[in-house]
Amino acid sequence: MNKFVIVFLAFLMVSSLTPLSFGDARLGPADAPLGVLRDFVISVKFLDAYFGTEGNKIEVAPGDRNVPFTVVMSNVGTQDITGIKGKLSLPAPYQSPSGRGVAMMADNDQKASAGNTFALTFFVDVSELAPIKDYSGTVDLTFSRLRESGERSENFPFTFKLTGDSIVNLRPISGPLTSIINNNVVIEISNAGSAPLNNVDIVLQNDQTSVASTSSSVTNLENVIFDQTHWDVGTIKPQSSVTFSLKVFVPETIKNEPLHLPMTISYYDAHGELETVTRVTDFYINGLVDPSIYGVKVIDLSGKQTVIGEILNEGNSDGLFGFVTLKPRGDSNIIESTQYIDEIEPDSPVPFNIPIDFDGVSLDGKHDITIEVRYKDSMRDEHILSYDTTIDVSALSMLDTEEGDSPMGAIAAIIIIVAIIAILYKKGKLPMISKKSA
Repeated sequence: MNKFVIVFLAFLMVSSLTPLSFGDARLGPADAPLGVLRDFVISVKFLDAYFGTEGNKIEVAPGDRNVPFTVVMSNVGTQDITGIKGKLSLPAPYQSPSGRGVAMMADNDQKASAGNTFALTFFVDVSELAPIKDYSGTVDLTFSRLRESGERSENFPFTFKLTGDSIVNLRPISGPLTSIINNNVVIEISNAGSAPLNNVDIVLQNDQTSVASTSSSVTNLENVIFDQTHWDVGTIKPQSSVTFSLKVFVPETIKNEPLHLPMTISYYDAHGELETVTRVTDFYINGLVDPSIYGVKVIDLSGKQTVIGEILNEGNSDGLFGFVTLKPRGDSNIIESTQYIDEIEPDSPVPFNIPIDFDGVSLDGKHDITIEVRYKDSMRDEHILSYDTTIDVSALSMLDTEEGDSPMGAIAAIIIIVAIIAILYKKGKLPMISKKSA
């Protein structure tokens, strides 16, 4: 027992003489900075490098200027760090906005707490000749630890990608819409950029909430009927386009005005980030002009054979600048002639009457003719409606017309002659008659 006590006391005496018994002693090399136990302990870790700002990646294309480039790192040490500064080194297609050869510098004036991330945002000019591909770069980092004198430095190599940018556009390629009919609509979505649009999803915003949140100019959307409102068009490569279609019915009350279709487009960009944009496709709603010709026949009007008829517009918009033309067909020698009828209003028959004239000898009997109606819609596009029929021209009426012996014409001639004689008599200018003097 006495031997054990002696050995234990000897051990305590030896232990008291070791460096661990002194408060200012520490393990490791003598020249290590205060607070560092071993040289190989990593205090900052590189996480990511991309175009954009902290937490917000952006697409960048060749030729873009003064774009943000962010390097994200993490403080994996046990102490907070401050005074963070960085110098960015990139390949030749990239340079500082201040000019080639000028260092690309950035700093972070915030304290990076232990275990948290921090970022440095630089600004870069991209050459117009830079290929869209992956590149290598480095960032030199300097910082200080709290409760420690001097600066530390780290160097991090990394890779990043010049993504190119995507540009989304919508446009209708099927022309204007028309009221009261079921319109076949084709819309083109295009990518005018240099990066692809991936997994493109399109939704037409025609619900009450979407319409109410937009301007009053699109309130007519509530009354329009669509056969579908959702399309998945896949991937759209740079400088290419795809189309999608739908059917649209426009009610009678909407005419001669624009229709705005707001659409939400969702896709994944070159960073793999989900992007959502809104585009508006504009259409013009043309009123429907739907004329028909009926009641075509020949009558004797003031001793003249005349083709008459009516035009009925069953649409909801006026036909403008209307003309009716009588044209011969086959062996008919009727001379072509035209009458201006002005507007062709809806639900109100518009009459026309065109006198018949012949080229050469008047031929009685049946004549094949075409009645042609020309008019313009609200967009000033011209339309032509043709109606083929056969008319019967009366021989007796033609004879009366050619001889000029119609009763009305004779009576008018007699009246004119009597009036001329009376005037000349009063003036004493008749050679065979003179007034008796009083």
